[in-house]
Amino acid sequence: MTQTLLFRRRRGLEDEAREQLLEGMRRTRCQLNLAYAQFNTYSDPDLVEACVYEINALQSRYSYYVRQMKRMEAARESSG
Repeated sequence: MTQTLLFRRRRGLEDEAREQLLEGMRRTRCQLNLAYAQFNTYSDPDLVEACVYEINALQSRYSYYVRQMKRMEAARESSG
């Protein structure tokens, strides 16, 4: 009985962590879309450069979320 409760609790925590990753991915995608839109509208070289830096940072953040999600899914599959 105790093992079942611990398993459910662990699954609940894993599900919560997964939802947080997904939310981070969604937010980052929205921010990326906004950064691309700004990039497409700006003509000042300094603003364009700022957009490029922001886009690169957001792409790195999104890659982080993808890696974390893959690790989480691999751990979930290996634990059965």
